[in-house]
Amino acid sequence: MRFLVRDRILGIGDDYWIEDDRGNRVFLVDGKAMRLRDTFELKDLQGRVLIDIRKKMFALRDTMVIERDGEALATIRRKRLSLLRNHYRVALADGSELDVSGRILDREFAVEYDGELLAVVSRRWLHVRETYGVDVVREDADPALLIAVAVCVIHLAEKERGE
Repeated sequence: MRFLVRDRILGIGDDYWIEDDRGNRVFLVDGKAMRLRDTFELKDLQGRVLIDIRKKMFALRDTMVIERDGEALATIRRKRLSLLRNHYRVALADGSELDVSGRILDREFAVEYDGELLAVVSRRWLHVRETYGVDVVREDADPALLIAVAVCVIHLAEKERGE
């Protein structure tokens, strides 16, 4: 499953569609403006909120939280003690972890679980400017969660670069 994401993803208050590789709209990213913290919602075609993404207000390091139906699903932050700046840890609610590494700002990175590839984020496949793909490799993976992880990691890396 491949999804196409426009780089406007970092603009709070911007709404835009995520499409599949055939150009069909699949998810709406609703950036919430006028909030004290960075907040996004990932919605389906009917406008139902599938995932809430927000920046954690009181954290020592920049942290994003992904929620589904009001329940915490994942917490994302840059990996501590990593020699690579582009290495993030995704702590899932069930206690397991995803590892995100690669060239985040270049939109070239992988999401892995226990050493197994779940998704690849890349611009290489695309000829459309300011667009990157999220290629979900495993059939049993949650595409909405993996897209939300990509959104969070890119957002955190952009914030860190701006500081």
